[in-house]
Amino acid sequence: MDPRPTSARLWTAIAAAALALAGARATVAADWTPTHFHATYAVQWKGINAGTSTIELRRKDAGTWEYLSRSNARGLFRIAIPDTVAQTSELRFVAGEAQPLRFRADDGGDSTDRDIALDFDWQRMRITGVAENRKVDLEMPPDIHDSMTVQLAQMRAAAAGVATVALHTVDKDQVKEYDFTRSGTQTIPTSLGELETVIYESRRRGSKRMIRLWMAPSLGYLPVRAERYRGDKLEFAMAIREHKGG
Repeated sequence: MDPRPTSARLWTAIAAAALALAGARATVAADWTPTHFHATYAVQWKGINAGTSTIELRRKDAGTWEYLSRSNARGLFRIAIPDTVAQTSELRFVAGEAQPLRFRADDGGDSTDRDIALDFDWQRMRITGVAENRKVDLEMPPDIHDSMTVQLAQMRAAAAGVATVALHTVDKDQVKEYDFTRSGTQTIPTSLGELETVIYESRRRGSKRMIRLWMAPSLGYLPVRAERYRGDKLEFAMAIREHKGG
């Protein structure tokens, strides 16, 4: 049996969930401003060392920023996914709120059947493009996010101390709503030393999947650990290894 289709889906799911960490956005007053950062995470899939993921937020010009992720497989995962899984969001900040302008995703293979290219028209309030070779033309809610900018919205909501909030995020060719809920605090050991964290949980209503995030105030509420569950079963975990920037 050809392992590539299943493994490709698994690794793309790791990248999307680990880096997007589908969460929530709120219009809130928060002591959080965008600054450049670069972070590297180790990823485990069902207890197996699956590879590493890096994320970087950087200013592109006076009005726009780029948020990038790169995920590299290791071990058996490299057999099926020899290249780099890449996601890039071009965005702007309006009153501290991240607004996506363009989103691109490449699963690392020669085929385009897992690639995504979406554009966000804030005048017409439409999302257009192609997702996994399917045409996309959707009405755009005013609180929309792509699978990268949603993480910035999570950081801002956590900085504001939001208890529970919901938002819309585009997932391939659908707009979905997620709840983002604070569940506690914890000091945890990391490669950067012991860090105080605020814990949030993200889930789509009616879904069995839940993502738990440990977000560090000392790093601008950047997630330093993440776990995804299906019911009570842990599917993957990420842990920060390196951090540079604000």
